[in-house]
Parts: sequence; C-alpha cells; structure tokens
Amino acid sequence: MIPMSEAITLAPPDARASPATQAQQAAQPSAPGMQVDREEILQWILDLKDGNKRENALLELSKKRDSVPELPIWLWYSFGTMAALLQEVIAIYPAIMPANLTATQSNRVCNALALMQCVASHKDTRGPFLQAHIPLYLYPFLHTTKTSRSFEYLRLTSLGVIGALVKTDEKEVISFLLSTEIIPLCLRIMEQGTELSKTVATFILQKILLDDTGLSYICQTYERFSHVAMILGKMVMKLSRDPSSRLLKHVIRCYSRLSDNPRWVMMVCLGNCLQVDVSDCYLEE
Repeated sequence: MIPMSEAITLAPPDARASPATQAQQAAQPSAPGMQVDREEILQWILDLKDGNKRENALLELSKKRDSVPELPIWLWYSFGTMAALLQEVIAIYPAIMPANLTATQSNRVCNALALMQCVASHKDTRGPFLQAHIPLYLYPFLHTTKTSRSFEYLRLTSLGVIGALVKTDEKEVISFLLSTEIIPLCLRIMEQGTELSKTVATFILQKILLDDTGLSYICQTYERFSHVAMILGKMVMKLSRDPSSRLLKHVIRCYSRLSDNPRWVMMVCLGNCLQVDVSDCYLEE
C-alpha cells in the first residue's frame, strides 16, 4: 500500500515552458518549498478516467512528472490510465488531416505525450510500453509538415518520446524501431524541421547508428545508406550558413559511426560536404 500522507518535494515547474519544451527537459533536482502529497498525485491519475477532469489532470501530472519517481509505474499499472492517454492521442488525428490543430488541442495532447515519455523512460515500464507498440500511435504526428507552432510542439513532443526510448541504448528498442518507419521520418524532419526538432531527430538517428544492428541495417543497401548520407550532407551545408554547435555535434557523430562500416567508401559518398567552413560552430566540443 502507498502511504497517502507521505509528501513528495517537487521543484517548482516553469510556467513559461511549453509542453513540448517540458518534454525535452531532463529531470531536475527537487527544490524545497513546494510539496504535493501522493494522495493528490494519485487523485490526478484517477481523474484521467473522467473526461471532465482529464485536461487539468494532464496538465498537473505533466508538471510533476520529473519529480515523482514512481509516476511511470502508477501510470502504467493503474487501470485504464494508458487507455486514457491513448484516447487523447487518437482524438487529435482528425485535426492533423486536414491541418486545423489549435493551440489548445496541441497543448493538451502534448501533456499526454509528456506522460508517455516518462513511461518510456522508466526501466520497469519501457519494455511493456514497446510490447504494446504504443510509439506507433505517435507516427501520424511525425508525418505532419505544417510549420505552425501547434504542429511543431506536437512533432517535438512526439520525438521526445522516441528519444527517451533510444537514450537507454537497449537493443530491444533499436530492433523495434527498425521494424517501423522511424528512420525515414527522422530523415525528413532532419531536412525540413526547426533546429530543435532536427536536433532530436538527429539524436535518434545517432543512437540507432551506434547500435551494431542499426548500423548494419542502414548500410545494408545503397539506397538506405545514400539517403542518410545525402540528408547529413545537406545539413552540414545548411549549418555552414546557420551554425548550431549542438546540432552539428550529432551530425558529426552520425558521420563518425557510418565510417565504421567497411562496406562503404565514405569519401566517395560524402564528397566534400565536411570541408565547408564550420569554424563558427565551436567544434572544440
């Protein structure tokens, strides 16, 4: 039994941060002063099953998710909770095609996705999360190309869920992703997205490449390899005009890992794309 009176100390949430930005933030150390007891957290979880209370529960739980270590367990194993989060995701599908997603709709579903991200991050819930194929429900959001802030938040938060999965370097995660369309989806975002979306998508590709199975998969055919190399080359050219050391770091790590595969002569495929002037990108990292 969970002692309902036990308090959890929480770091004050940043009220200015969007749900998508919150989804990308790492867990921060707790700060004294703001306390929410477990009874309140558990009540919000119960409220997820109530359509009239769900929106507020999503907001409150998403604010607290990094400060309550047990939250992923409670979300996954409490009756009907993951179904409620999936309902939020599926309910937004009609708003993305045709593209008429509002800011309110985007914020609400991003809060649901942020809770999914914390489930994907936890070692005891990540496996069941994958086995249920829940990441596939997010792929329609990654297919969107509209550049409004509402859609960008949606894509970025969805990428955050996938990023949380690959961050653990588990072969089970990579094998699952390779059975899906995540690589072409990431490549399109790497070419067309905003800097932050490009950074997360490139990080996902980097993590796939760092796995031997992922590297072999991408280098298995010329079409796959050349597509990845072409997108990376375009990114380097763009970075020479609009530098970002954070993004460039991930691009270079992708190149470095591709060069580990002996089947391909990298310089033939990549040409001179790395010879552009990137001195402003602070490569000392």
